Amino acid sequence: MKKVVKFGGSSLASAEQFIKVGKIILADESRRYVVPSAPGKRFDGDTKVTDMLYQCYYAAANGEDFSGMLKQIKARYNEIIGGLNLKLSLDEEFEVIAEKFTEKAGSDYAASRGEYLNGIVMAAYLGYPFVDAAEVIRFAEDGSFDPDVTDRLLGERLKEMPKAVVPGFYGAYEDGRIKTFSRGGSDITGSIVARASGADLYENWTDVSGFLVTDPRLIENPEVIDTITYRELRELSYMGATVLHEDAIFPVRKAGIPINIRNTNRPKDNGTMIVSSTCHKPRFTITGIAGKKGFVTVNIEKDMMNSEIGFGRKVLEEFEKQGISFEHIPSGIDTMSIVVHQEEFEEHEQKVLAGIQRAVHPDYLEVEGDLALIAVVGRAMRANRGTAGRIFSALAHANINVKMIDQGSSEWNIIVGVRNDDFERAIRAIYDIFITTQL
Repeated sequence: MKKVVKFGGSSLASAEQFIKVGKIILADESRRYVVPSAPGKRFDGDTKVTDMLYQCYYAAANGEDFSGMLKQIKARYNEIIGGLNLKLSLDEEFEVIAEKFTEKAGSDYAASRGEYLNGIVMAAYLGYPFVDAAEVIRFAEDGSFDPDVTDRLLGERLKEMPKAVVPGFYGAYEDGRIKTFSRGGSDITGSIVARASGADLYENWTDVSGFLVTDPRLIENPEVIDTITYRELRELSYMGATVLHEDAIFPVRKAGIPINIRNTNRPKDNGTMIVSSTCHKPRFTITGIAGKKGFVTVNIEKDMMNSEIGFGRKVLEEFEKQGISFEHIPSGIDTMSIVVHQEEFEEHEQKVLAGIQRAVHPDYLEVEGDLALIAVVGRAMRANRGTAGRIFSALAHANINVKMIDQGSSEWNIIVGVRNDDFERAIRAIYDIFITTQL
């Protein structure tokens, strides 16, 4: 078996955490390729190294003295190096960084140095070769990731190395200019390395013991999901659930490589397996609950709407003209509702409404804001009768009015709209009926 292991910033924030990570990697010979993030927070109130680098670079770009800031960043790494008893100096690297900052090499270059330096430290600690991501992860000139060139470059490099450390978060253009992924991009790098190396498993180590059924800020100690499909994860991630960077799913999904979310501080926990498909029977009818606040419904009524060809297209064109994407379109025979993000809609509200009036001449047109959407997701829902009924019973018992219902034909998810003020209570009510009491 061949594994790629990625460790997040909290897992590598200090020498103590490095030692934990080292034990995890060396405990399993199949953990071949390591993708480290930059050091995260050591304690509440601490600053992530990436944020320190941004601050330092902006000072340099503004012509201010940044030497003190850079010295503090260097001290963070020296603290880790000293705690690991390594004979390693980063003096030359920091001299180059200072020179590049003075030359205004760009914020992407600045941000990438956290992972770059931590990769050097990790490689020295493990005794593994270091592979600079700038040499093997390629971006096109338009700033988009180039998977084909990357697969070739990275695949050829790793063929020569049974083990290696590849820092996360960044790559480079053809001319060598550094380009980063979005925040959390080390997850993406791990996925890319897994695909290019032909790994059997991608282990993503973080500070939680897997993907939770719902937000722990709303439910105390929610259950961990044992197994989840990429499809379910996509639904939950879109609705706000965050453990894994959304873009990290696609490289491994395409290659059919499963992801295992693990906890660095609780390495014996099995975590969550993310797979393409499974016959594994879930513990609960639902896999997860996620949601977001801040939506608007535009409600349209018109007699014989269903017989008017092109009605829906004409309505949606008015949103398109203003650059607004829709989330859901629940409809009836003579009614149609378009759900959009309130923040996007407010600026263009009157233009959209006036456009709809001109385009389709509705009998009634109403806007209702302050809506929250909750997604109840699970592959087992389609095989269990009464799932929707249990959701609405739970909400009714909690005295919560349902403003909108949307369910696709796949029966993998049910979307429920409630008032923003009822959002938290609605999550708790649904969790209670499916997980706590399992009624």
